[in-house]
This record gives sequence, structure tokens and C-alpha cells, in this order.
Amino acid sequence: MHKIIHFNVLQDYKIKLKFDDGQQGIADLSHLVGKGVFACWDDYNTLQNVKIGSSGELMWSDQIDICPDSLYLKITNQKPEDLFPNLKHKVAYA
Repeated sequence: MHKIIHFNVLQDYKIKLKFDDGQQGIADLSHLVGKGVFACWDDYNTLQNVKIGSSGELMWSDQIDICPDSLYLKITNQKPEDLFPNLKHKVAYA
């Protein structure tokens, strides 16, 4: 839905982001360090080797990326249903 158009890697695993709608903020990614595919961030230089992918996501390799929508939610303190209203509808199962 939203695409990252600019970023700056800051200290302490934080990244300043700017989105295509003008929204800006800082995403703290420190909670991911050392977990799963993010184990490579134990070397801080790896975190700094980031680029914007074709869908507006942050990418570190073909195997490591972070969805721009999740980062948008993080910096705006919103919930998924705030961006995706269809999530508010409850589905009844028989």
C-alpha cells in the first residue's frame, strides 16, 4: 500500500524512513537483531547495506526484506485494521 521512498540508517539499529505519502518516522529494528534471518545483523555493517526494493520494501538481500506496510504501521503507531479496513469485518464460520 505505502512505499518507502527514502531512508537513513541511524545508530542502534534505527532507520529513518520517508514514505510516498509524505509520512516520516524512525523505525527501531533492534528487537530483530540476532533472530532468524536477522542474525546477520550481529555485524552492524550488514544492516547498513540496505536498499529499497521494487515494491517499496527495505532489502538487504534476496532473502531478507521488511514489508513497507509493517514499517508504516510501526512509525505511525497504527494497527493493521487502520490501514486495511476489511480486517475490521468479522467472518462468521458455520
